Amino acid sequence: MQLSYTEFQKYMDANNIKCDFLKTVVPQMKRLATDTLKAVSRKMDPARRNCSFEIFGYDFMIDEDMKTWLIEVNTNPCLELSSPYLARLIPAMLENSIK
Repeated sequence: MQLSYTEFQKYMDANNIKCDFLKTVVPQMKRLATDTLKAVSRKMDPARRNCSFEIFGYDFMIDEDMKTWLIEVNTNPCLELSSPYLARLIPAMLENSIK
């Protein structure tokens, strides 16, 4: 199931899980994503083509201590609009990626 950050925060609040998602989890996700891109930066687009981009799909897991774990990075992520959230998110992401 895909949840927005706001929806996940509401879930945590409703279940008495004390965590500010934006301040605790999101920075961990950003750090993990940055680390993966640094690790493969010399392998991506070795021909150094102009005007090209890639879309990656990151899957994370959060443990009971609110530690974020990277499960996998997909170089060909599913772009199926399979939920109302993805129906809003994916078109906006694609539009922003080609601006």
